[in-house]
Amino acid sequence: MADIEPFRVVEMLTRAGELQAAGVDVVHMEAGEPDFPTLPQVVAAAKAALDAGHTSYSPAAGIPQLREALSRWYRQQHNLDVPAERIMITPGGSGALLLMSALLVNPGQGILMTDPGYPCNRHFLRLVEGRAQLVPVSAEQRFQLTASVAEQYWRDSTVGVMVASPSNPTGTALTTDEMQALLALCQARGGNLIVDEIYQDLVFGDAAASVLGMTDQAFVLNSFSKYFGMTGWRLGWMVAPEQAIPALEKLAQNLFISMSTPTQYAALAAFEPEALAVLEQRKKEYAQRRNYLLKELRAIGFGIEAEPVGAFYIYANIRGLTQLDSKDFCLQLLEEHGIAITPGADFGSHLASEHVRFAFTTSLEKLQEAVRRLREMFC
Repeated sequence: MADIEPFRVVEMLTRAGELQAAGVDVVHMEAGEPDFPTLPQVVAAAKAALDAGHTSYSPAAGIPQLREALSRWYRQQHNLDVPAERIMITPGGSGALLLMSALLVNPGQGILMTDPGYPCNRHFLRLVEGRAQLVPVSAEQRFQLTASVAEQYWRDSTVGVMVASPSNPTGTALTTDEMQALLALCQARGGNLIVDEIYQDLVFGDAAASVLGMTDQAFVLNSFSKYFGMTGWRLGWMVAPEQAIPALEKLAQNLFISMSTPTQYAALAAFEPEALAVLEQRKKEYAQRRNYLLKELRAIGFGIEAEPVGAFYIYANIRGLTQLDSKDFCLQLLEEHGIAITPGADFGSHLASEHVRFAFTTSLEKLQEAVRRLREMFC
């Protein structure tokens, strides 16, 4: 396990919590966790599920009602035809990642992934004795993996490509043409395309391209954590090719037995029109925060090399402000100024020492306070 690195954002969150307990006013911009409470409709539905006795094991693929609700939501929200039979409910997006890794990767095989990228992805592959084949990407590519670059890095042991659109930590997204080119590459090479669409519904402007509108043979990961604001409920889903569902169910039976049954019934309430209206209003607030923080960080001297179009992150270059390593820079901000952000090292090694991630998952007032402190440092 020596090659499984710590999740540094959790370490930053822990230290920030210690300082806060000691009386320090900390502005939290380190964690990718929505600051809004769980929708009251979801809380009420959870209580009703418990009162109704919905506490037994559920089917390994999830309760049929939730799979059908997601299928309807894809049709209504995205104009996509995704049959309920292709949807697997999972214990968080992490559960979907584990199922995908166990299904697609044999020992010694690998999947191409971006560096920087969500750090846990490579560790799930390690657990099944596979390898994350990291591809360094930079601002010129909007920190995304394109087909031409993926082809250069494809090896005999490569069995697929995994991308996130929009991505963590950069908030950038693939275009329709770029996604189709990756799909064509995987098909030509006999590999699989895996797309993390966890931030698909947190896009500010035109919708990001979904691979689900291009093929029924890709694997798509999603979660109730981000757009739906249900991080601690640990509920996600995967859309998979129809022929893969029996094997995924078998794996889920062995790895998880079932998801939390009350949580699944609670999630049904998130699709009610009143609930969705609240979620859309929250998205507008995220957009307002993004616009404010982008403008202010640039004015202070942070380099925003690829503007985020979704998620709730800004990936910023610090070289115009300091020669410190990003980890030391983040510690300095936290210990001396009460600002918690995440070092680039959490997301890989490529240019990690000169990048940090800001999460605008706190109120506009808190962001304004963080900007005031940053201006005192650098302006």
